[in-house]
Amino acid sequence: MGANGANALYFLVTTLFDLVIWIFALRLLLQAARADFYNPISQFIWQFTRFPTDTLSRLLPAYRNINLGVGLTLALLGMVYVYAVAALLGLQVGLLAALWYGALKLLVMALGLYTFTLFVQAVMSWLGPGVHNPAANILWSLNEPLLRPVRRVLPPMGGLDLSPLVVILALQVLSRLVPLPGVFR
Repeated sequence: MGANGANALYFLVTTLFDLVIWIFALRLLLQAARADFYNPISQFIWQFTRFPTDTLSRLLPAYRNINLGVGLTLALLGMVYVYAVAALLGLQVGLLAALWYGALKLLVMALGLYTFTLFVQAVMSWLGPGVHNPAANILWSLNEPLLRPVRRVLPPMGGLDLSPLVVILALQVLSRLVPLPGVFR
């Protein structure tokens, strides 16, 4: 396979893993935030992640609002991601390194997910303030726990809520501090 084919395959594999990890992470975060289960977006995420999390959830008890079955699935996805990328690049990765890089990948993905959802929520608030739709409700459920503490310190100025900007900036700084090698980002 040529260099272009290898690049395309690398892009395809990493993009598919990123999407699947984001969907499973959303399930974990939506359950933790007690988001509306009957929301169409929640229903899609629930249906998409039923296998293998339903089986694992029967075996692993939930801890507060944290679904340990989804957490285990995410951990396994992170490890498989590391091994898949290493195989594509011809690298050897041991089990402990795969666990470590997988955990760091999940952390970077969670920070990126929150950055994305905050950005979308901010844009939606500019384009249609006060409009309620399924996406806005889910975004509010996810992001409000991050925004609330910042709003206490930084109230709206001139009618503008700058808390999403502050949180996005902090998330991006944290993401850059994660010691994950570039090939696994």
